[in-house]
Amino acid sequence: MNSAELMHSIIQRIATGPELSKSINLEESELAMKAILNGEINEVQSAIFLIAMRMKRETLDENIGILLAILSSINSRQSSVKNLVDIGDPYSGFNRTIPISSFLPPLLAELGFPTIIHGLDSVSPKFGLTHRHIYKAINQNVDLSIGDALNRIEDGSSGWTYIDQSKYCKPLHDLVPLRNKLVKRTVLNTVESLIGPIKGINTHSILGYVHKPYPPIYASLADQAGFSSSLLIRGVEGGVVPSLRQKGMMVSYHKGEEKDRVDIDPKTIGIHRELRAISIPKEFESPQNRNSLATYVAELGQSALSGKDGMFYDGLVYSASLILWHVGREETLLSASEKVRGVLDASSALNRIRNK
Repeated sequence: MNSAELMHSIIQRIATGPELSKSINLEESELAMKAILNGEINEVQSAIFLIAMRMKRETLDENIGILLAILSSINSRQSSVKNLVDIGDPYSGFNRTIPISSFLPPLLAELGFPTIIHGLDSVSPKFGLTHRHIYKAINQNVDLSIGDALNRIEDGSSGWTYIDQSKYCKPLHDLVPLRNKLVKRTVLNTVESLIGPIKGINTHSILGYVHKPYPPIYASLADQAGFSSSLLIRGVEGGVVPSLRQKGMMVSYHKGEEKDRVDIDPKTIGIHRELRAISIPKEFESPQNRNSLATYVAELGQSALSGKDGMFYDGLVYSASLILWHVGREETLLSASEKVRGVLDASSALNRIRNK
């Protein structure tokens, strides 16, 4: 069966309504996604495949098959660093709150953990503010090659990098225009943050989620993608920074197996805020003001890295502490938070932004 025949068969099965739609197996989903990435399937059928899969709800096997197809098309590298942190924030960005996590990589690098963060410019469904926008506002090179990104990871004076999807998985990035026409979230939004273009000897995937069923799904996908461990944080807008106001949840996995499920409370590490996150100011809400918003966030982030107290500072303390606990650097969140505050108050992580 060729690619066209396979896709015809798959669409007949997955797009037959809420009660009659059938799931496909792992191999079929992998072959179908490979055919789409290779340009063998026309845009209409590709769109039907993605939407129909979403409407019937993807099975774990279908998610894994699609992830494996994408992994077979990436430009990846192996790093010599012992522990690499991989931050997988939503690629569609943030449209209600400020993404504090843009400044986690230089902070974690200063704490001794080389860190990679990845994304793209803009994509459905949020079309929100992304890490790429913010890094451009602080004059970081957002179009590094995979080789240059690897060098930054292994450079002791830098220790972190942003890499754009267009540089490590062009076939997937080429689907952005189609995804934008679909408007709604698809399986690609689920799996793309798990690709991991650079791996260390041990690589730790840090992911955010909103809906309760997602942690074991993400953990299984992270294991398939070759991560040593994964930390799932119930974060604001699906990101890796939890609410600064109320209790939350994090789930720690190693080799795909759940090791810890922890109720977290910002008050236990001295964070007392009336708001869960920093809202985007009204004057920056329009997409036309995105560059100004990115500059605003960049200024807040650099102030927090220089030790200025506030919600941005607290967000960095909270999320970095969770990561230090997960990777085994600290036994308690309280001791981790003390280490993080020490680095922020010393302003030492700022040098990792200035070193380009």
